[in-house]
Amino acid sequence: MDFEYSEEQRMLADSLRRLVADNWSMAKRRARQGGLDPAAWNALAELGVLGLTIDAAHGGFGEAPDSLLPVHLELGRGLVDEPVIASGVMSATAIGASGNAAGEAILSLAYQEPGRRYAVEPEDCRLQGLVLDGSKHLVWHGAAAHAWIVSARDAASGEMALLAVPADAPGASVAGTNTLDRSRCARIDFKQVRLAPEHVLARGEAARAALALALEWGTAALCAHAAGAMARLLDITVDYLKTRKQFGQPLAAFQALQHRMAEMVVAKEMALSMAYVAVAALGENDARARRRMIAAAKLETARAGRFVSQCAVQLHGGMGMTDELEVGDFFKRLTVVELLFGDGTEQLAVLEETA
Repeated sequence: MDFEYSEEQRMLADSLRRLVADNWSMAKRRARQGGLDPAAWNALAELGVLGLTIDAAHGGFGEAPDSLLPVHLELGRGLVDEPVIASGVMSATAIGASGNAAGEAILSLAYQEPGRRYAVEPEDCRLQGLVLDGSKHLVWHGAAAHAWIVSARDAASGEMALLAVPADAPGASVAGTNTLDRSRCARIDFKQVRLAPEHVLARGEAARAALALALEWGTAALCAHAAGAMARLLDITVDYLKTRKQFGQPLAAFQALQHRMAEMVVAKEMALSMAYVAVAALGENDARARRRMIAAAKLETARAGRFVSQCAVQLHGGMGMTDELEVGDFFKRLTVVELLFGDGTEQLAVLEETA
């Protein structure tokens, strides 16, 4: 896979950087508190970000997986907290993989259940005929969604079913909450939610495969997002060390701090390389190899993000611990990235399973 930007990708990245600078400054991000900004969301849609990898037959642009890189690197640099990955990547992938057409609504993938950590197989969420009962939690941007892609266990067959549940369906209730990084997630309860046959996207192995693919695409996009966040955090830290003076000279002149910055650059470059690996994995036909590549990418990206963000806070001294600077915002986002779609222990288990 060629990761050199095409002319179109370069233009898209440049346009995105300008859009992000205008709409996701520190002040604007914090004022929104993770809530959806319709104007900013529409600007992303007009730029083509939300339908980039959706098949052209379904109203998208049908771009290859490598188009995730320029988009999510730039969104990561700006800590964009709109549901681009949750809706435009994961939900769209699940719908497309199950043989259905994607629409223009904001969607979110609801697959985790209370008390079951990162388990993907549904247990508590049950589908009896076309009636859904159960709960999902930690639904990324769940309160902003017009519909949820829900995994459930068919009570009759015991197989997984993948459902498109409208957010306004009678019996569905949602409770949104803030997360560590000023993003949002939600708990969704389903009580005798009656669905129509067209709300069933897939059943059995087809449902399982669609959900797995959605999580893989989401993880690849998240790795690129994290690499972009690290690159921007590194820029902020370098600027600070060049400006802040101690003993009559800038902090950047001290050799010990230069060494630390060099280590941060290496970690950031490793994360970027692993984002390439994750995106390349999406074109891998062998499901086992694909899982292994993406797990390795997520594991190394999380390690790099932890190191870069912790060093950035330390190099800013006491100011790095305050809300006066956006260093803490990047630290929080990279901390959350480590937990999304499986922490280090979960990724190591995947690597062991696929060895």
